Amino acid sequence: MLPTNLLLLVIGGLFSGILAGLLGIGGGTILVPMLVAWGYTPLQSVATSSMAILITAISGSIQNWRMGFFRPQQVLLLGFPAIITAQIGVFLANRIQPSILLFAFGLLLLLNIYLVDLRKQLTAKNSENQQPILKPVIARILTGGIAGILAGLFGVGGGVIMVPLQILLLNEPIKVAIQTSLGVIVITAISASIGHALSGNILFTQGLILGLGGLVGAQISTRFLPKLPDKVVSFIFRMFLAALSVYMFSQAWHRF
Repeated sequence: MLPTNLLLLVIGGLFSGILAGLLGIGGGTILVPMLVAWGYTPLQSVATSSMAILITAISGSIQNWRMGFFRPQQVLLLGFPAIITAQIGVFLANRIQPSILLFAFGLLLLLNIYLVDLRKQLTAKNSENQQPILKPVIARILTGGIAGILAGLFGVGGGVIMVPLQILLLNEPIKVAIQTSLGVIVITAISASIGHALSGNILFTQGLILGLGGLVGAQISTRFLPKLPDKVVSFIFRMFLAALSVYMFSQAWHRF
């Protein structure tokens, strides 16, 4: 790899980690558009993002385990359906036209804006006395299954989807939902990475550099996050995702 490309990957990994820690955005939301902008194919970008996410999710889950917040049973109950559906996502990613994949990713970015607002509303209404909408088994299959498809198809962890669904369908407190979601992301990322690796889609060196850079960047940004007003962070988050979605739509348009 050329030194220039190596430098871009290091900077890109740090940047994605900083934004992930600062805005609460999953790494794949940032990494996939970034890799596309650097000339990698949409499929390579999605697959390599899955590997990078795996590195950061493992680190976060280890930290939760050390602090006593890791719940293996809940993680496995959500993760099992995700293992299967992640392969469905990989299957679809290998067969969807690049332009369609980019357009769908742009829609996912816009959906993320809504889902974060939904998460806040659900958190405000969340109560221990509320009854779950669905039976726990069905709710876990649905939540984990959706997260797995997103991991395989788009190279994202699926946490933005999992957290609101855990609050809505399982009546989980917000902090528990986030901690469980991170553990499930490890499982979905492993499954998606294996599927993409077998298909020859992953750029291993790039994924390793981006993942390690994301670890460092997240540590940097989390130190500054408490100092920023919630309104500022929320505004930056919406503007950033909106800009990324416009970029992905434009890339999809050029490939039609």
